[in-house]
Amino acid sequence: MKNLSLSLFIIGLTFVSCKKEEAQKPDETTTKEEVAATTKPDSAAVAKAWMDYATPSKAHEMLAKDNGTWDAELTFWSPDNPQEMKSTATVTYKMIMGGRYQEGTYSGDMFGMPFEGKGTVAFDNATEEFISTWIDNMGTGMMVNRGKYDEATKTSTFHGEMVDPVTKKAKKVKEVITYIDDNNQKMEMFDILEDGKEFKSMQVVSKRKM
Repeated sequence: MKNLSLSLFIIGLTFVSCKKEEAQKPDETTTKEEVAATTKPDSAAVAKAWMDYATPSKAHEMLAKDNGTWDAELTFWSPDNPQEMKSTATVTYKMIMGGRYQEGTYSGDMFGMPFEGKGTVAFDNATEEFISTWIDNMGTGMMVNRGKYDEATKTSTFHGEMVDPVTKKAKKVKEVITYIDDNNQKMEMFDILEDGKEFKSMQVVSKRKM
């Protein structure tokens, strides 16, 4: 009886061991890409990835071309008011943090009140996209957009969201920047309506001060 019990015990251990080996054995259907994705990179690869991520690229050089002071003419439209409204502002662009980010500082007059605004633009080397932020003294929120540059049309198109203070809900927006030449730019802002249609709510035409 003891010998029988011992035999059964050994068989049980063997069965459990086989199950563990099967569980640890990679699935034959796993692709090479999936295996590579789960492989931990070595320290040299990690260091290079971070170095590439932190090094300013040609996209950052493009942003640096805006350095200087510009005169801006702003035009606004509202769905409830067909009459356009205009104002002027001055913007100064500079690269910060070792040429990694663009900072734009706006000042002027808007609807009879002093206007201040600040924007930042980054180019994320990892995702290969531009990211912009905007804040001003006409609100307490922040707008964040992401976009790409199209060399063929000389335009950057951003998509993002901002809060509508009337509805207190987020609404989608689109921003298009057209680089007319080295000294002239046009920015157009569109509200994306619930039916998917676009309404042009703002335009900023900027000219570099010589």
